[in-house]
Amino acid sequence: MASNLVVSFGEMLIDFVPDVAGVSLAESPGFIKAPGGAPANVAVAITKLDGNSAFIGKVGDDEFGHMLIDILKKNSVNVDGVLFDEHARTALAFVTLRSDGEREFILIQTSKIFHYGSISLISEPCRSAHMAAMNAAKDAGALLSYDPNVRLPLWPSEDAARTGIMSIWKEADFIKVSDDEVAFLTQGDPYNEDVVLSLWYEGLKLLVVTDGEKGCRYFTQTFKGKVEGFSVKTVDTTGAGDAFVGALLTSIAKDGVSLFQNEEKLRKVLKFANACGAIATTKKGAIPALPTTSTAMELIHSSE
Repeated sequence: MASNLVVSFGEMLIDFVPDVAGVSLAESPGFIKAPGGAPANVAVAITKLDGNSAFIGKVGDDEFGHMLIDILKKNSVNVDGVLFDEHARTALAFVTLRSDGEREFILIQTSKIFHYGSISLISEPCRSAHMAAMNAAKDAGALLSYDPNVRLPLWPSEDAARTGIMSIWKEADFIKVSDDEVAFLTQGDPYNEDVVLSLWYEGLKLLVVTDGEKGCRYFTQTFKGKVEGFSVKTVDTTGAGDAFVGALLTSIAKDGVSLFQNEEKLRKVLKFANACGAIATTKKGAIPALPTTSTAMELIHSSE
């Protein structure tokens, strides 16, 4: 098994971020092009924290597609599982396995953690590729990590989104959701513990609910609690959740499931993840804003 490898599966795209804060898209005089896509962001978040990650996905065989994959390479993300499609334009990158499937499955079978979102569940053939990859990871003994990352405009309807996201809910070993996502998925109060625990199921090892600058709440099979967040000057919240997930997965890849039995250690990891999420909001774009270990530790020490 490769050393603590986290394989991230899904989409990579270009985010066009308005270059002036506080204006509508129509009013913005210009845009900054920023690499994005939650699974790709998570892969880079991990390598920036000295972890080991790979990305599996599909982009167009165009300038943007090659630019995005070059960014992954520059950030030391393994891109053996990336496919360039000459028939597609890079925007939202629809994912599939290669026609031979070989490289992706080698990566998946050597991973300690297989991480994914829900956007790859929206339409075929992406959904089938997602299911095949997820099942291969499970069969190989990898831990499954799910961040549904709800993006309603991409789904046919709210009901379709809810059904699609929940269709693989009980496959994961750990799940990260935001407070807004709890509200959407349960149609209840995300701050009511009974509502949150309606998302719990037998076999889940860790459920984390992120509450923005307020921090996060955690639930395991034996304990639960809350870890305070950090106050920073927010510029753009894109990628904050991915920075948080990257930090969490880097720690799980090192410590394994023992982390879920040690509350003191888990709280420390979540505090670090909160710091990473906070730092990611202080710059425009997702990947450019992802923190290093030292910048996260600086924020933690400065707030003590």
